[in-house]
Amino acid sequence: MNFVEDLKWREMLHDMTPNTEEQLNKEMTSAYIGFDPTADSLHVGSFAQIMLLKRFQMAGHKPIALMGGATGMIGDPSGRSQERNLLNEETLQKNFDGIKSQLEKFIDFQSGAKNSAEMVNNYDWMKGYSFLEFIRDIGKHIPVNYMMAKDSVKKRLGSESKEGMSFTEFTYQLVQGYDFLWLYDNKNCKLQMGGSDQWGNITTGTELIRRKSRGEAFALTIPLITKADGGKFGKTEQGNIWLDPERTTPYAFYQFWLNTSDEDAERYIKVFTLMGKDEITSLINQHKEAPHTRILQKKLAEEVTVMVHSRQDYEMAVEASLILFGKGTAEQLKNLDEKTLLAVFDGVPVFSVSKDELEQGINIIDFLTETAPFFPSKGELRRTIQGNGMSINKEKISDTELIINSKFLIGDKYILAQKGKKNYSLIIAE
Repeated sequence: MNFVEDLKWREMLHDMTPNTEEQLNKEMTSAYIGFDPTADSLHVGSFAQIMLLKRFQMAGHKPIALMGGATGMIGDPSGRSQERNLLNEETLQKNFDGIKSQLEKFIDFQSGAKNSAEMVNNYDWMKGYSFLEFIRDIGKHIPVNYMMAKDSVKKRLGSESKEGMSFTEFTYQLVQGYDFLWLYDNKNCKLQMGGSDQWGNITTGTELIRRKSRGEAFALTIPLITKADGGKFGKTEQGNIWLDPERTTPYAFYQFWLNTSDEDAERYIKVFTLMGKDEITSLINQHKEAPHTRILQKKLAEEVTVMVHSRQDYEMAVEASLILFGKGTAEQLKNLDEKTLLAVFDGVPVFSVSKDELEQGINIIDFLTETAPFFPSKGELRRTIQGNGMSINKEKISDTELIINSKFLIGDKYILAQKGKKNYSLIIAE
């Protein structure tokens, strides 16, 4: 399959201008996608765009990743009900550096091949462009009624919008259109790709190229990723799922994909992995025969976690999952890093104990009913221990006279108490 055929099979083609597929079949083509530099990390909401560029490069074409250093100072109205906060130059540079390091994990920028990717920042060609020069050179080529007809503008100016639209945001499509024109003239970039909400901005660029450079340029968009239940993709109760392990731990990242519904997993495995058609079709059929095994979700979580983080991070996430659901070992618990440990047991009761008290040693009965009151009564705790229902750091406790001391600390800071299979508390030594 060629690039477009592959997108169609993966249900990742929303719209494209006429002759786009013919252009891609004719020659190696440069295409760009713009990334929003509002944070120093991308999140999974941007991951479909990253995979689009990766597939484009794998098909023999040249990807260009554009950082919106200039447009980030304006704000894109597409899909928004109000303006976003504008960023200063220092913050934008920090975000640019963070996103660049992430993209380099997925796309080849360094090999020197003809289709090696490039990364550009539109601030570089916009910073010296005066307002008067811009409206003289660019603004006169796009009529106001053309700009007003865009859905992103009409929605913001419609009766349902209380905020309206500033002149700054109204001109956004001109600035993005100029990006495409600049890349067309300076990088021979003939295609812009993006989410379906960007169609209006992208086609403003193709129109500007037609009017000002007398050239032909192309547009291709993919569907916005959604969840089958109507919830917002890439969001949890804790917020965005980030690609940066400092913001979202590999464990939490793995769990996000593992917990997708059957319907979503069947779509996501096509979008977010590099697996081929035959392998994915076989996996979907296996899953339908035994959905309780969640083979589709497990494979999806594995592929994406390894791609974004590493095989080691994936294996640690699997071990952490086993620990949470009562199947992990004491050794596996001790091997967890602190961030993963806290991610695994996020939401369980937390108690504190002084390190000085632990140095002296505390009887387990007093420890779990008074110092860290996990149990309401000493009698209940004794019965639980005698019934083989109590564990400390994933090891069964049978001695009601056991002394808990600093030797029980994991990472010199934590003790995990467990009643039964899933009733945990985390004790922190301070």
